[in-house]
Amino acid sequence: MSYFPEWRKVEQITPGTVVAPNEYLPISQSLLMGAQHVVAMFGSTVLAPLLMGFDANLAILMSGIGTLIFFFFVGGRVPSYLGSSFAFIGGVVSVTGYTAGSGLNANIGVALGAIIMCGLVYTIIGLIIWFANTKGNASEWIEKLMPPVVTGAIVAVIGLNLAPIAAKGAMASGSIFDALMGMMTILCVGGVAIFTKGSLQRLMILIGLIFAYLIYYVCANVLGLGQPIDFTGIQNAAWFGLPTMSSPVFDMSAITVIVPVAVILVAENLGHIRAVSAMTGQNLDQYLGRAFVGDGVATMVSGSVGGTGVTTYAENIGVMALTRVYSTLLFVVAAIFAIILGFSPKFGALIHSIPGPVLGGVSIVVFGLIAVAGARIWVINNVDFSDNKNLIVAAVTLIMGAGNFAFEIGSFRLEGIGTATFGAIILYALLNRKSKTATE
Repeated sequence: MSYFPEWRKVEQITPGTVVAPNEYLPISQSLLMGAQHVVAMFGSTVLAPLLMGFDANLAILMSGIGTLIFFFFVGGRVPSYLGSSFAFIGGVVSVTGYTAGSGLNANIGVALGAIIMCGLVYTIIGLIIWFANTKGNASEWIEKLMPPVVTGAIVAVIGLNLAPIAAKGAMASGSIFDALMGMMTILCVGGVAIFTKGSLQRLMILIGLIFAYLIYYVCANVLGLGQPIDFTGIQNAAWFGLPTMSSPVFDMSAITVIVPVAVILVAENLGHIRAVSAMTGQNLDQYLGRAFVGDGVATMVSGSVGGTGVTTYAENIGVMALTRVYSTLLFVVAAIFAIILGFSPKFGALIHSIPGPVLGGVSIVVFGLIAVAGARIWVINNVDFSDNKNLIVAAVTLIMGAGNFAFEIGSFRLEGIGTATFGAIILYALLNRKSKTATE
């Protein structure tokens, strides 16, 4: 079998047509579908760097480059787009002391060094699984280590741990106007989610953000009720140019906080690949290791120039579920579009003009959705909470993460998401061993 598949052309899409990963559409349709994937990933890929003080333009650019790296490592056989990962936000905010909405992060260097090391650990995990897959089914021991009760708790913890950041951003200066604009943003996103269908509903974050931005402009810039949006940066920015790049700084205390995110990325990526496998009817477990390596290398490359850590995106999986078009070549098209957008400083200046209350309101929705996604994993996999083992693992993990339980020995430090992640894995292993012993 060749490394890359031999793609077959699908001449025409009719209602009910399913386009397989190793098939492709005519150029005109490929361009349109690729653009749709860019729009789908846009809201979250831009929101994550803004909350960490990273350059959003660079994040868009590196999402495109990262997707191409991923495409190469999986041999064009796993349809996925790589965008900014929210799993890094808690750690980055902790090690840099950044406040959302305060411009570019002045301490970005220490975060970048830690992101690179996290990507390295993630890559090593991927290489181990890649090698193990040549000897047997590595996915079996991954499932034993991180069953649904553990992965669901880990995903939920990401949203719960970031909740204070979202709430603080929505209130911004503490004024009544800012708080009302934060709530208005939530209503905008919720309105799009409830009163639209199909593609528009899939883009609820992006469209809701646009509506909220316009409402804020009218209330602040036209009616003078709040801090007006400053468009000077947009006017002065060039149409084409390089995004703002930064150099990494390797600080051990920051590394110990952010490196554990690698375990979260494994759980996240595993879930996404399983979802794509179910939709396509193809067993993609054999590409797990390669997918982890591709994601890890993409994260290292992104962090080395000032970008965020990246991960496979559920938003784009949603688009595939809606369109039933799984062609991996569409993600090459989407990646090229993203790279082009990344070289427009004016586009980046527009993104950075988003008011703090609007950003905070969207964050409340997004982080809430992440928390609920963890609970959804439990529901889909029929996790039995009448089993005390599952109950204790989930309960302890959620509180450790939401309470930001920190663990520190010398220069080694784990923040809430890290302690909750390792706590869930270790606690399940111990309790599961005990329950097996009791039944024998």
